[in-house]
Amino acid sequence: MKPIQVLFNERLLRALDADEEVRKHGRSAVLRRAAAEYLRRSQSRRIAEQYRQAYSGEAQLSEELEGWASEGVWPEE
Repeated sequence: MKPIQVLFNERLLRALDADEEVRKHGRSAVLRRAAAEYLRRSQSRRIAEQYRQAYSGEAQLSEELEGWASEGVWPEE
């Protein structure tokens, strides 16, 4: 692990230090878990946004595929 320097205002640091989980596991462990959770949520948001962008372009896809429906062979029902 690599040590880093993080700045907190006094009020936030007091609240953090008063937390039971921080007292039990230590600041570093809690902040590592918080950072890991932030990265997981951030990645999920990016993936959701990529899906949204990919599937919101229906008009563009339709224009690209225009005319191909008449080229297909459709089974008789």
